[in-house]
Amino acid sequence: MVNFTIDQIRAIMDKKENIRNMSVIAHVDHGKSTLTDSLVSKAGIIAGSKAGEARFTDTRKDEQERCITIKSTAISLYYELSEEDLQWISQDTKGSGFLINLIDSPGHVDFSSEVTAALRVTDGALVVVDCVSGVCVQTETVLRQAISERIKPIVFMNKMDRALLELQLEQEDLYQTFQRIVESVNVIIATYSVEDDLRNILLKIFGLIVKLEIDPQTGTVGFGSGLHGWAFSLKQFAEMYAKKFNIQLKKLMKRLWGDNFYNAKTKKWSDKKENSNVRAFNLFVLDPIYKVFDAIMHSKTEQIEALKTKCNVKLKGDDKEKVEKQLLKAFMRTWLPAGDTLLQMITIHLPSPVTAQKYRCELLYEGPHDDAIAVAIKNCDSEGPLMMYVSKMVPTSDKGRFYAFGRVFAGTVATGQKVRIMGPNFVFGQKKDLAIKPIQRTILMMGRYTEAIEDVPCGNIAGLVGVDNFLVKTGTLTTSDQAHNMKQMKFSVSPVVRVAVEAKNPSDLPKLVEGLKRLAKSDPMVLCMIEESGEHIIAGAGELHLEICLKDLEEDHAQIPIRKSDPVVSYRESVIEESDRMCLSKSPNKHNRLFMRAAPLPEELPEKIDEGKEIFPRQDAKLRGRYLADHHGFDVNEARKIWCFGPEGTGPNLLIDCTKAVQYLNEIKDSVVAGFQWASKEGVLCEENMRGIRFNIYDVTLHADAIHRGGGQIIPTARRCLYACQLTAKPRLFEPMYLVQIQCPESAVGGIYGVLNKRRGQVNETTNNPGTPIFNVNAFLPVNESFGFTADLRSNTGGQAFPQCVFDHWQMFQGDPFEEGTKPYDVVLATRKRKGLSEIVPPLDKFYDKL
Repeated sequence: MVNFTIDQIRAIMDKKENIRNMSVIAHVDHGKSTLTDSLVSKAGIIAGSKAGEARFTDTRKDEQERCITIKSTAISLYYELSEEDLQWISQDTKGSGFLINLIDSPGHVDFSSEVTAALRVTDGALVVVDCVSGVCVQTETVLRQAISERIKPIVFMNKMDRALLELQLEQEDLYQTFQRIVESVNVIIATYSVEDDLRNILLKIFGLIVKLEIDPQTGTVGFGSGLHGWAFSLKQFAEMYAKKFNIQLKKLMKRLWGDNFYNAKTKKWSDKKENSNVRAFNLFVLDPIYKVFDAIMHSKTEQIEALKTKCNVKLKGDDKEKVEKQLLKAFMRTWLPAGDTLLQMITIHLPSPVTAQKYRCELLYEGPHDDAIAVAIKNCDSEGPLMMYVSKMVPTSDKGRFYAFGRVFAGTVATGQKVRIMGPNFVFGQKKDLAIKPIQRTILMMGRYTEAIEDVPCGNIAGLVGVDNFLVKTGTLTTSDQAHNMKQMKFSVSPVVRVAVEAKNPSDLPKLVEGLKRLAKSDPMVLCMIEESGEHIIAGAGELHLEICLKDLEEDHAQIPIRKSDPVVSYRESVIEESDRMCLSKSPNKHNRLFMRAAPLPEELPEKIDEGKEIFPRQDAKLRGRYLADHHGFDVNEARKIWCFGPEGTGPNLLIDCTKAVQYLNEIKDSVVAGFQWASKEGVLCEENMRGIRFNIYDVTLHADAIHRGGGQIIPTARRCLYACQLTAKPRLFEPMYLVQIQCPESAVGGIYGVLNKRRGQVNETTNNPGTPIFNVNAFLPVNESFGFTADLRSNTGGQAFPQCVFDHWQMFQGDPFEEGTKPYDVVLATRKRKGLSEIVPPLDKFYDKL
């Protein structure tokens, strides 16, 4: 029975202090969707007996078949907190009813762009960790993303049933496992959070204390089993014992974790392990659970009855007849229901939009931090101008149409309201990438269903109908003409694997083009483009991502049979030395000359530009110049005269003005920049993007008459000159590398080394998971060699090894691309052939002019 109506939800939407927006994030297969079922069943949307098996948030057919989440799904839940529990909340609240907007996100690395989109519109995250495997590589990736978006994490240790039934760990070993996971998570949080300055700012302005670290003693860590539907935090157990010991709840919670020992005979506490005293966590928390497991799994009927009385568990109906595992499930679910524990943790410890937007605003909004819009976002003001960020497009049942899914940060979004729709390329004060249109309908996303709703105030998550034609992937909606964009999301993966697709029947080409447009909309990460040769290219994060995209394209978006090429990898072109001569190019009319040189950027700088935190295009030139001079050895005056980044204005290549006193230089700046964007997008070796090159302009000779130095003369000249610079600076190829983490038993490690050696992989480290027979192998593997890697690995290890590949970095491809017989030479040749270019790289004379 659903215990709330849409009207109730709408009423709570106005109580911004009682809203919690949160995402469920974790490594693949750690049990996010299974755990989410417990929350959904608590809200009465699915039956309690189904929780754990229904995977309600896996809405697509292929998600249910593959048992893996592919798209993130949003659902709104209503929860009432009891009067005693309300005392625990440190923020302001209004009444006891809470609205929880929950997004269940995928764990597979190929879909981590969905996680980024989910994190942008939420303020808190429930990090699920499998207590058998511990903190894995993807847990770290999603946690890092959450922290960079200033999102507060709470942790749930899942799959406790496995630790007890399969591994049969002793109590102390289980405690040590939990302790290790808490430490690992806190180490990740401490490594990635540069939050100390943030904390001080918040203390000064708002008196807010933002503590990101997790601690079981405060109740930010939960334990349990999502599959069996039971969970607890130390708060639950402290409540059971508080009356008995006559100790305050919070004091008792502190004693139930860490080095606190209790002696049952002398009834004394101690902080050291002595003869007969026992760790409090083991004695008061684990011992009762172990007793229940032991009695039920070994069918000790008398003990079971005694435990029912002690734990106050009353089984109803069919549950009384069950035995062993089924009985265990029913008993634990009745004694420690997962829904209550988790919803309490979420409402008590995660921030409301009112709290979170105060410290997230400066990260979210591109405009000045003191204008009316920034103030409305900070105060979460529903009377202010509308600001809504659309983080992704969700396909509807209506073919070819999409819901724009996003979060209202300020103002109220309503049906029929006229809004400015600003795409990611919108520049303040210009009309580019801007549309002004009314919203047809506002809706509430409820898993696989949607509910119509009249209007949605700020702090909430909503879907919109009728704006999908004006947005591609993301965008900002506002009612104010003074509004700047909300910042673009930074993805942790990049689309490095691509396939070419074509329609089997040439007459279906228009359908294919239309289908590709829809595919580009439906996925935050996928890129669809047309090459010079007329090929339609789809680029994705990995093999699985591409497989799902192609399936969607064929079955939903285009609905035509498709032929696809083998997957290929995109490379980057770079240089390793400064140009060996000053490169000169003359314009077609021979009246203008450009003199330039190329040089490699210092190490780590291209990565910093990609991250876009310490150095980015819209930064103040003086600050950027000082940073480059201090950290990367640039000359300060040159570093202040960076004309632009490329390709696309944000890439890791620089065009720097090193000239002294040149006439008319500013008049040709735009043309040279256009030439640079063109050249850096299509390098000279095989028309791949350039990476890590700085081009210095040393001198320019221009015709006195402006008509002879227009764009038509300068753009191609600049491009030729840049190509000449690249060719004279020892060009090299860079290839993308995966970081592979493989879990396996000790006997399979040898097989893994064999497979990696065959595929040019390099092993970094092999570690043992303490307390388990599982080994972790970390290695780097070229993306080019990764196709079929999983199948190969499984066949060589008897199916015992499980790999997880994450794009990690670009690495130089060893060898000269101009020397026959080397690997880079073959790659350049194959790529040029595929793109329909001439077989050999054009000679230097084509670009380099003699004086």
